[in-house]
Amino acid sequence: MTDAAMPAADRERGRLWLAVHGLPDDRPTSLLVTRVAVRQGARLIAAILLAVFICVVALTYVSNQPWSLAVLTVMVVALVLGQALLDWWVRRTDRRAAATLTRRVAHAVPLGWRTLLGVPLAAFVVAIFAGATAMAVNALTVPEPTARYAGIVLLIGLAGTAVSMIIQLRHALTYPAVADDQVSLAADVVIRVEDARDMTVPSVVWSLPVTSVFAAAPGWWNAAWMVFIALSAVALALITWRTPRPGAVARQVTNAA
Repeated sequence: MTDAAMPAADRERGRLWLAVHGLPDDRPTSLLVTRVAVRQGARLIAAILLAVFICVVALTYVSNQPWSLAVLTVMVVALVLGQALLDWWVRRTDRRAAATLTRRVAHAVPLGWRTLLGVPLAAFVVAIFAGATAMAVNALTVPEPTARYAGIVLLIGLAGTAVSMIIQLRHALTYPAVADDQVSLAADVVIRVEDARDMTVPSVVWSLPVTSVFAAAPGWWNAAWMVFIALSAVALALITWRTPRPGAVARQVTNAA
């Protein structure tokens, strides 16, 4: 579909997306609308997958059957595969969109994790998973068998979430730019930054203990986890506030080139 034949509704969505991301002077294109639409659909499906995963974790903990851990392991694999398939869907759409371009341009300098995430956000993600893993391991030291079982459930859930995040981040860092001019190159940076930052929000890490450990863990463990969630939420808000917006990152990258 050419830009001239683009429906007015798609053109307006593209214009609003550019305005929200600090690029109000750029012209919406069918390439941009296609890439944004597939990502919005993928994020919706990913949210549903994660919600189903959390529900399964809760049901697995409640059932406390000998086969429960096997079921949970299968669900972790299904979650990772589901995320990989969604990522493949997005990448395939990007490749098909790129195939329609008469020429392609590339970023002058490869975009690394410092550009997409920033050091504070990357350190936050590592700290979140390290802290959650430490508290899950601590649950294994509790004398009650139920608490230890819940700790195993939490560790498996954290492992699946971490693998899924790594897969998505690797693609955000390595896939080629889908652009044919400086305007679409700036939009490509914004899309990459959004892809990388969206996947680092630790909503699943915060939710897993509530569905698997709280009923079995000692009171001090629950209190510690609530403090952990509160402090990490405040830290994430401060980091997000201080981190440059995707549009600002795009302008820095394109101007540096």
